[in-house]
Order: sequence, then C-alpha cells, then structure tokens
Amino acid sequence: MSDVSAVKALVFDVFGTCVDWRTSLINDFTKWSQTRGIKADWTALVDGWRAVYAASMDEVRKHPERGYMILDTLHRQSLEKLVARFSIEGLTETDLHHLTMGWHRLHAWPDTVSGLTRLKTKYIISPLSNGNVALLTNMAKFAGMPWDLILSAELFEHYKPDPETYLGAAKLLGLAPEQVMMVAAHNQDLKAAQKLGLRTAFVARPTEYGPLQKYDFEATGNWDIVAKDFNGIAEKMGC
Repeated sequence: MSDVSAVKALVFDVFGTCVDWRTSLINDFTKWSQTRGIKADWTALVDGWRAVYAASMDEVRKHPERGYMILDTLHRQSLEKLVARFSIEGLTETDLHHLTMGWHRLHAWPDTVSGLTRLKTKYIISPLSNGNVALLTNMAKFAGMPWDLILSAELFEHYKPDPETYLGAAKLLGLAPEQVMMVAAHNQDLKAAQKLGLRTAFVARPTEYGPLQKYDFEATGNWDIVAKDFNGIAEKMGC
C-alpha cells in the first residue's frame, strides 16, 4: 500500500461502486409494473439503458453549444428511445417520470453504509458522480448513505472522466489533489483521477452488470489501495 497519510477526503464513484443499480432498477420496475398492468422485459430495458449511458454524456461533450444537460435529462431522453425500441405501450408522462426517477431509488451494496460510516469518523466523504445533485441527494436519503456533502458533475458542468470533475472536487474541498482519494469499482475512473494526482482505491463489484459483466473483475492499475469492500478500505485507512 502506498503512503496515504496526506489524504483528508475520500470521494466515491456511485453507480456500481456504492449502489447496485441493475438489481435495484429491475426489481423496482418489475414490482411497479404489476400494479400498473404494464408488461415489459425490464431486464432488457435496464441493461439497454445503462449501455447508452456513456454515449449520452459524450453527446454533451461534443456539443458544448447546446449547454450542459444533467443526468436526469439524459436518462429521460434515453428512456424514451428505449421504450419505442422495445415497443412498451401504455406509459403515461407520469409513468416515464417514475421510471426516470428510479435512478434516485437505488439500493446500496451490503458493505456500503457500514464502510462509509467508519470512514466518516476520520475523513470527509462525498460522492463524485456523474449523477446530478438532486439524484445523488435523493439516493443518499433512500439508501442511508451518510455523505458529508454532495459533489456532482453538475457542479462543474463536466462529466467524468473530464479533468474538471476531479480537480474541481479537490478545489471545492480546499485540498490539493494528493489529499483526495478517489474510490471506484472502475479502473478507468481511477486511471483518470490518478493522472491528475489524486490517490486511488479500488473495490471490485463483479456482479454490477450481472451476466453481462466483461471487465473490472479486478484491479488493473497501480492503485494506492485495493480492498474487497468498503470496510476493507476503512481498515486500511485506519478507521
């Protein structure tokens, strides 16, 4: 393990790292659709939705003249296309809003809250996610994640892995990049943070994409900490 004695804050990727978005959404939509009498392959919809996530953010990067769009807006635009593609019928405006807000109702992995609670005793803890502020705030309330503050791509109007997100987080915290540790289950996220001087911690979430998982089964970079879960990070950080 590297020397991480200078670290004062840990910032976390959220989707997949802190919360099990796939299982949460599939279960949420399946239960909800039974009350509405709507039939759909929710597993296919959820997987399709996440599959266009990166491309939707790339569109924002490619067209700065259109202005920044928050993730709720991108999720809604993607959902409308997927509903048409999968020929899901009978959805009202209220239904589409409910489905979009499903991303605000994600359940944490079993170790997330206990690990965060331990880390909070010694460090500032915050999400650093592409989710917008309202999404991350509502999700924290829903899942019981005890953040000290909410850091979001929305604050910087740049999506990860743009440098503005990582450096912006350090700046808002009044810290140097090496005093901030990025925690993620995604090697690419950590690679981008490390390049800018942030410390890094990797936790594998091998079931994030269910049977569709193709990478991030293990650490592939020289990260400061590699742990099996958030409690493992807390232990290595002296909490």
